[in-house]
Amino acid sequence: MDVPVMIGQHLFTGFDGTVMAEDFCRKLRESKIGNIILFARNIGTAAQVRALCLEIQRLVLDATGQPALIAIDQEGGVVSRLGADCAVIPSAMAVSATGDPELAYRAGLLTGSELAAMGINFNLAPVLDINSNPDNPVIGARSYGSSPGQVIPPALGMAHGLREAGVLACAKHFPGHGDTAVDSHVGLPKVDKTLEQLLDCELKPFEAAIREGIPAVMSSHILFPRLEKKNLPATMSRSIMRDLLRGKLGFEGLVVSDCMMMRAIADHYGTLDGILAAIRAGVDMVFVSHSIDLAMEASSRLQQEWQAGRLDHAELEASTARILRAKAALMKTPAPPIDMVGSEEHRAIVREMYERSLTLVSQPRGGIPALGDRPLFVGCRPFAATQANSPEAGGLDFAEMLQARFGGTALHMSPDPDREEVSAIARQAAGHSSVVIGTVNAHLRQGQLEALRALARAHEKVICAALHNPYDLSGLPPQVTGIAAYAYNRESVRALIRLLAGEIKARGTLPVQLKG
Repeated sequence: MDVPVMIGQHLFTGFDGTVMAEDFCRKLRESKIGNIILFARNIGTAAQVRALCLEIQRLVLDATGQPALIAIDQEGGVVSRLGADCAVIPSAMAVSATGDPELAYRAGLLTGSELAAMGINFNLAPVLDINSNPDNPVIGARSYGSSPGQVIPPALGMAHGLREAGVLACAKHFPGHGDTAVDSHVGLPKVDKTLEQLLDCELKPFEAAIREGIPAVMSSHILFPRLEKKNLPATMSRSIMRDLLRGKLGFEGLVVSDCMMMRAIADHYGTLDGILAAIRAGVDMVFVSHSIDLAMEASSRLQQEWQAGRLDHAELEASTARILRAKAALMKTPAPPIDMVGSEEHRAIVREMYERSLTLVSQPRGGIPALGDRPLFVGCRPFAATQANSPEAGGLDFAEMLQARFGGTALHMSPDPDREEVSAIARQAAGHSSVVIGTVNAHLRQGQLEALRALARAHEKVICAALHNPYDLSGLPPQVTGIAAYAYNRESVRALIRLLAGEIKARGTLPVQLKG
């Protein structure tokens, strides 16, 4: 294999829009980059995605002689890239709240089948992080829970379903992003735990997944100073990527990086230097998700290092062979028919997951109080709660959806209201039969918590629906009924409406520990 083609096998890149521009195609042919990642910016209809993936495969095969891995972050819930004509599963925490590993398997099979039908063959899921830190700004409901026992069964079920559908699964973010208070998209987190502590908690899901044959593991851009003495994140650390992951844990599949353009790498090490260090550390494939120009620079730099003998030829050739084996195995599975994407059967499964996940966390009156004839509904409009998620578009509005079903008043709240807005919200409670407030990461946005407390002081019948992380329900005022919904999207709000109307019961079990 020519050196440029070999190097290109180790790189992912992406592009804007629902079609590939000619300039992008020209640069990919020139650079021989062999793999593509898709985001919401690339997704229109299922038919459009299928046509796009076929075009990607033609382009990459023509340029490199090898098929492409086409990756996507389709975790479910807040990290979902697919469009409205697809059946999108709930977040990991919601699936875990159902308490049914069979549903997690069905979530993986459903998701994998729809991805495969559209031509996407690599899903960057499941998340194996244990969300042991409630103040984690980027994982939260993306995690299956706050303990290994909560995470392992549904995560393995999701991975098994993806595998059965013929799509590569990826365990992330090794060796664990759950106990951080910094988002690696915007900063450089640090986890100061010993190997023994990690083996007792964070690494347990990865060990279980490796035993079950998980085909890929994604590295995290996190400092683990007890594992790596140099000031290097896991992605760039040979002691973590090779000695721990491949050596001690015995992983033999693909090791991929989180995006190398994230600020944890770009700001502290530089993307290009970070890519070179990651490859030397034992990462098989790196993501340069948002710039083909930067990916081309990375390819050129890696080729120079190869020619100068500064890359271990045997290691890189073995890494290339792993990539090619994974691609060859994927090509043996025929794609399902496109008309099964977003089918009523799939949508019924998704509805069941959302409804069964709803968790009654606090019930001071022994249940959910009746709304009465003039309820007040308070909530934010959708916003990007983390750097990783794609908020649902198309007019989704919690307060207005509930008002349309139950009447009353809809009141919009800022993502982090100030004191003046909090006072104005509380005044609106007067004369209403009940108050329902939908919060989105209120535990990290104190203004929403202040609004909740002010409403509780102003009205005796308040219901709080946590629309993303359930930590919003920690230490609720004593008269407030708390419901965990684990997501802010149309399906989660529809499930809440059915619950408040008395059409279904809250059957979920909280997968995390709450304070107070």
